[in-house]
Amino acid sequence: MPERASSIRVEAVTKSYGDGPSRVRVLHGIDLDVPEGQLLAIMGPSGSGKSTLLNVLGLLDRPDEGRLWIGDEETSRLADADRTRLRGEALGFVFQFHHLLPALTAAENVAMPLAVRRGRVTGDALGRARAALQRLGIAELADRKPSAMSGGQRQRVAVARALVAEPSVVLADEPTGNLDTETGDEVFREMRRLNRELRLTVVVVTHDERLAAACDRVVTLVDGRVRSDERR
Repeated sequence: MPERASSIRVEAVTKSYGDGPSRVRVLHGIDLDVPEGQLLAIMGPSGSGKSTLLNVLGLLDRPDEGRLWIGDEETSRLADADRTRLRGEALGFVFQFHHLLPALTAAENVAMPLAVRRGRVTGDALGRARAALQRLGIAELADRKPSAMSGGQRQRVAVARALVAEPSVVLADEPTGNLDTETGDEVFREMRRLNRELRLTVVVVTHDERLAAACDRVVTLVDGRVRSDERR
């Protein structure tokens, strides 16, 4: 079988916060290669650098040193506008808290990444949003507002929002951490199904060992360094 192309590649990435004597290095020379279609879990104790690494991968933070590729695009020298473009085209995000706008319907919330890109919510964007909701099996929620949904439904809507722009990579920060075990398992099963069906690369930061055990690979960070890298 030919080797899969890299969706994400990180070389010798460091990241610090603060200035002067209070400056703290959080990431210490991280190397990571994530092939296309892989479901990767990033684990580690609090303060190990998991969320910082995810922010770097998501082009939300710039590394102090090192290089990061998203697909075949090397990002270290990109201007802010080009980083924003690449983030909108190639990356989708799912967070622990759904961050749905309460005044909007599910379809309008899912359409927001397209609206940001185009400056307004178009009929095409709403059509794509409804298709994303259908893919998650929740088309019936399209016209409901978040207050009329369960926690699991709101998180599925958040997953649909991450997929609406057809990214090649989804980055998820504790996506089931705010849900009960049964509901969290259901949401993760949907993410796993989409990972397989769409050959979607998914990077999940999690404390949940059960969730990590269902991933293709588990990278453990300790004190900002890769302590272990296990493929399942």
